[in-house]
Amino acid sequence: QVQAVESGGGLVQPGGSLRLSCQASGNPFSVYSMAWHRQAPGKQRELVASITTYGSANYADFVKGRFAISRDNAVNTVDLQMNSLQSDDTAVYYCNAHYNTGGDAWGQGTLVTVSS
Repeated sequence: QVQAVESGGGLVQPGGSLRLSCQASGNPFSVYSMAWHRQAPGKQRELVASITTYGSANYADFVKGRFAISRDNAVNTVDLQMNSLQSDDTAVYYCNAHYNTGGDAWGQGTLVTVSS
């Protein structure tokens, strides 16, 4: 059974930075795309950023210029560097790994709270 495990959430002041990390299970280079989603209280889950095996990244408009996604294919990890955090960024952040075989793994979520 595939799985993904996130780390790095926490409390940060507005304007601050956090880095989230995710480790997906499986053999090296077995994950096609990796992504970060988030769900704020009372809202639907939304895509934040994604990146393919080839390094092609996409970002939601609300994080462009502030967040950066990166990955290491050899160890199936993906990071999300979050800068200039705002209160609207407060949410549970979920990692997703989409495998070459078509399967998906979701992490349990890590809470990011932006507050003074």
